[in-house]
Amino acid sequence: MSGTSVLFDAPGPKARRNSRIASVVALVLILAGLAWIVITLAAPRESGGITLPGMFDPTRWNIFLDPELWGSIGRGVVATLQAAAVSAVGAIALGVVLSLMRSSSIAWLRIPTGWLIEFLRGMPVLLMMLFILLVASTGAFWAVVIALILYNGTLIGEALRAGLVALPRGQREAALSVGMREFQSKMLVEFPQAFRQMLPIIVAQLVVLLKDTSLGYIVGYNEIIRNNMNNLGSFYGNRYIFSLFLVTLVIYLAINLTLSWFARWLSRRTASGGGKTRRRGGRVADPTAPGALLEVEAKADLSGRAPR
Repeated sequence: MSGTSVLFDAPGPKARRNSRIASVVALVLILAGLAWIVITLAAPRESGGITLPGMFDPTRWNIFLDPELWGSIGRGVVATLQAAAVSAVGAIALGVVLSLMRSSSIAWLRIPTGWLIEFLRGMPVLLMMLFILLVASTGAFWAVVIALILYNGTLIGEALRAGLVALPRGQREAALSVGMREFQSKMLVEFPQAFRQMLPIIVAQLVVLLKDTSLGYIVGYNEIIRNNMNNLGSFYGNRYIFSLFLVTLVIYLAINLTLSWFARWLSRRTASGGGKTRRRGGRVADPTAPGALLEVEAKADLSGRAPR
């Protein structure tokens, strides 16, 4: 009996035929949907008694020949990356502090830190930005940055805590046996290993942080979406909204897909076992998967309840 047939029955000729038919039907429906979208966007439309050309008409794209337009788009990209970079550094620093406090053996330090983490994780990022902007009057940039630091710092802290808990017990025992104190063992022996182990998930969380900078649109920060869709859209008119939207989408996809690829590459490079890739169910574990952070946190909670 093969390894696959242990878990489920091998499909017979009828099941394989039905699967092929369903695949062909799904592919046809997807292509038909894409064709409908393209035809709908390309069709002329009426607006205020005026017939406007389709979205792919050259007259809707001629503004991109203006170098000043690309300069303005570039400033929006720089603003987004600037907020993301400052937030990333702050979130990692906060995550390090919270992970050490959350894994402390001192109850009066560990328990309030857990409450603080749950509170910050439960608050929506946009609400946090608005609260900081209205109460502290920090300005749009720092409202975005501080909110992203607080929210993502808690998630990174939980990932690092999971890395600390997942380390073999012998690491701490060996450090204590050579005369290190518990804090020295954690900082000099355990934490560097935990950080290296959790680095792919941290990078994946920074991808989420970069996308969350778009919430700065609401608090008045001129990140790329507000810059392109609001400022440039108002200046050039609604005629070019779709063109600006598509360019903004391509820029976001290029940045985020590059970071996601880097997180997966980093996962392969930092995998335990001398460069061997960690696998789950025969597949490479993807640190950018939505449940990756929840999975390591659940393992840390289970390990934390077990006697060490």
